Amino acid sequence: MEVGNGGDSAMEVEAELSPFAAAAASGSPVPGGVASPARRLGLKNSIQTNFGDDYVFQIASCQEISTLAVSLSTNALKFYAPATGQYLGECTGHTGSIHEIAFSAPSSPQVICSCSGDGTIRAWDTRSFKQISLLNAGPSHEMFSFSFGGTNGNLLAAGSSSKVLLWDWRSSKQVAFLEESHMDDVTQVRFAPNQQSKLISAAIDGLICVFDTDGDINEDDHLLSVMNVETSVSKVGFYGNTYQKLWCLTHIETLSTWDWNGGTRELNIENARSLASDKWNLDHLDYFVDCHYSLPDDRLWAIGGTSEGTLGYFPVKNDPAGAIGPAEAVLEGGHTGVIRTICPGGSSLESLGQNKGIFGWTGGEDGRLCCWRSDDAAVTKKSWISSTLVSRVEKKNRSRHQPY
Repeated sequence: MEVGNGGDSAMEVEAELSPFAAAAASGSPVPGGVASPARRLGLKNSIQTNFGDDYVFQIASCQEISTLAVSLSTNALKFYAPATGQYLGECTGHTGSIHEIAFSAPSSPQVICSCSGDGTIRAWDTRSFKQISLLNAGPSHEMFSFSFGGTNGNLLAAGSSSKVLLWDWRSSKQVAFLEESHMDDVTQVRFAPNQQSKLISAAIDGLICVFDTDGDINEDDHLLSVMNVETSVSKVGFYGNTYQKLWCLTHIETLSTWDWNGGTRELNIENARSLASDKWNLDHLDYFVDCHYSLPDDRLWAIGGTSEGTLGYFPVKNDPAGAIGPAEAVLEGGHTGVIRTICPGGSSLESLGQNKGIFGWTGGEDGRLCCWRSDDAAVTKKSWISSTLVSRVEKKNRSRHQPY
């Protein structure tokens, strides 16, 4: 059974506008001297994806076809309408955990791809919910990540067990098998947005490699540089006005930033979690979920959460003394457990939510999909803006929760 807007699990949550928020909304001085209080986002809709203990692993969206895709711990993909939460259908076929999903197949907005622990990358048609393509590297090559790029946009790169594999998407022919650059599972592969022939790979061995994928790809001639994060890499992403920089999250919750063209590290924030914990009023921060970059504002946020299901957006600054700033948005009251994925509704905190008042969607280990609203009209309805974080109270010393 699937429940969308109007079902038993759909809900509208409104938080009273605090005196701090009222002052901020009216333009009056804010107590504590903080000019821009954090937004506390109201819950627009909540969907229980399944009955049981299933996790939501990842959310991907395609505005062109107005579809939200969700990967679950049941090895299935489910689809919803992003504006209403209406259930649309599902795709099944993977026999291992789905590690990544994306609407990124060349010239095919209705196609979503997924990679899995079963050693396959599959393409699905979101109109029929049928599998339309299958690349099978074999069960010994668990697929952790994939990315489309290359000079002509038709290269498909995948990260596997200590290997980077590349196919020509048009012919399904494997064109490269890079096995000497990494010594452990390759957790991330990403083609650079502004330099489509450049491929970044990152792995549990702590290395980030940069490859040139033009021509006959081999490691002797096409491995351009190697950066050593010195601990297991969880996620990487591009940022900067020409995407010349790279952010990196690790499995021990550290954060670093790099100039990947030059191969140099700019920030190394080993205590990122404690720095963020000190910048909001909700006690502890247990883990980082992702980072978000706004090109119009040239701003980067690290997004961290608690084991109770609250998220904060923390600005990252290129300043070792103040690398992580106070939370600028807080998502609270939707989840009851660890949040695994965030699908934003726009590029910046100002533009997030311009799509029918939706700030974004989150999913987690409670099996829920939560939709967060951010329309400006909410201010007059006493809902989503708050400033609990404006006047920081002294926190009592207490034991920190261990990371999950």
